[in-house]
Amino acid sequence: MNVDPFEQIKQAQKQGWVHFVPLEALTTPAAAKLVRHAGVQAGQRVLDVACGTGVVAITAARAGANVSALDLTPELLARAREHGEVAGVKVDWHEGDVEKLPFQDAEFDVVLSQFGHIFAPRPQVAVSEMLRVLKTGGTIAFSTWPPEEMVGRSFAITSRYMPKPPVEVPPPPMWGDPDVVRERLGTQVTDLVFERDRMLVPALSLQHFRANVERSVGPVRKLVEMLSQSDQGKLAALRKEMDALAAEYLVDNQVRQEYLMTRGRKS
Repeated sequence: MNVDPFEQIKQAQKQGWVHFVPLEALTTPAAAKLVRHAGVQAGQRVLDVACGTGVVAITAARAGANVSALDLTPELLARAREHGEVAGVKVDWHEGDVEKLPFQDAEFDVVLSQFGHIFAPRPQVAVSEMLRVLKTGGTIAFSTWPPEEMVGRSFAITSRYMPKPPVEVPPPPMWGDPDVVRERLGTQVTDLVFERDRMLVPALSLQHFRANVERSVGPVRKLVEMLSQSDQGKLAALRKEMDALAAEYLVDNQVRQEYLMTRGRKS
């Protein structure tokens, strides 16, 4: 029986991001900035793609939008539902895949994603789906990690230690390169606007920062678990590289993580 290699990747992601919840404290302020960057307004139909624990979806709903949100990982959706109940807002939650969105054509005024759609193994399929469900003249907006900044560079480090995936996929931080964004969105999106911002991650030490990443960031957690069992020498080398990288961005007990916000209009 042939196994779809892309489905293998998605299943690994679905399981790997279960431990993401502690990072929502960091993504919550960034969610407000993305919703503002997108210009979300009351009454608009908004979709949050790869919504995680729902911080973008709930922020948009608090602004008066009619929000739907989707994620691969049911454990994160459960957390998102809890947040929605506490906030007293209504969001239509869905378990699903950005490469196969369970929505009608032109159903939404705004499509958002915060550090989420970048993990889709086929960027053009994800783009096609996000634009399919967006009405003409609607807004697509997302936050991504530039490859030359801290998080993008960390992806480059960890990728050297990871086993090869079942099929070659583009690195997620490519979504943080404006030239790549322009190429992927193509002529279907006009009036592109890029804006940079930063996330400040509290860290008492480099070791504290690394421990938090190893607990909560799905791909890194999985890699550390694998190397702990198979190659302690490689694990030590990985940690040394990651600490050296973080040291460049650690100031006053905060690690600076720059990110890129993109906004465009479907033509």
